[in-house]
Amino acid sequence: MTATPEQARSIRRTAIACTALVAGMVGAAYASVPLYDLFCRVTGFEGTPMIAKAPSARTLDRTITVRFDANVNGLPWRFSAESPTVEAKLGETMTVMYKVENIGSQATTGIASFNVQPALSGAYFNKIQCFCFTEQTLQPGEAMESAVVFFVDPAIAEDPNTRDLTSITLSYTYFPVKGAKPVATSAVATGAVTR
Repeated sequence: MTATPEQARSIRRTAIACTALVAGMVGAAYASVPLYDLFCRVTGFEGTPMIAKAPSARTLDRTITVRFDANVNGLPWRFSAESPTVEAKLGETMTVMYKVENIGSQATTGIASFNVQPALSGAYFNKIQCFCFTEQTLQPGEAMESAVVFFVDPAIAEDPNTRDLTSITLSYTYFPVKGAKPVATSAVATGAVTR
């Protein structure tokens, strides 16, 4: 039995719609991770700190305690902040140094990721400079210092969900980089602070 011209058009439209739907779903699957990452960076969702290009335009007298958590996962490294906490005025630009040292017997390469807790504070924690997501190769016994420059947006005091916060924790974790190649010079040798 042959289909009428109208049935053939209907079958063709259905096939095209199904193909477009499948193609759209495959495209969405590939785009979901970068889109989620972009969403988190723009909104501060799930404790993702904001990236600022300049210091805050205003500073309040109210202070907030910022705690610094330093972790290493799978690397023979020692990692710590110069101070476990600082008291920062809202809007005040602060600089905190971190030190990382390779206590292993061979060169290793790591990369740091970060988050801020409580998660709602991520939209107000602004980093101007940091060492996150930059590969670091350290020789045995080599140490390096890196800076984190940040401020807490004074708008945190106006948000009903965050206005009562008294502390924020910035947490960094160094992970090994798979298949990394050693670099010729390190940030310590050049005196550079990584971004």
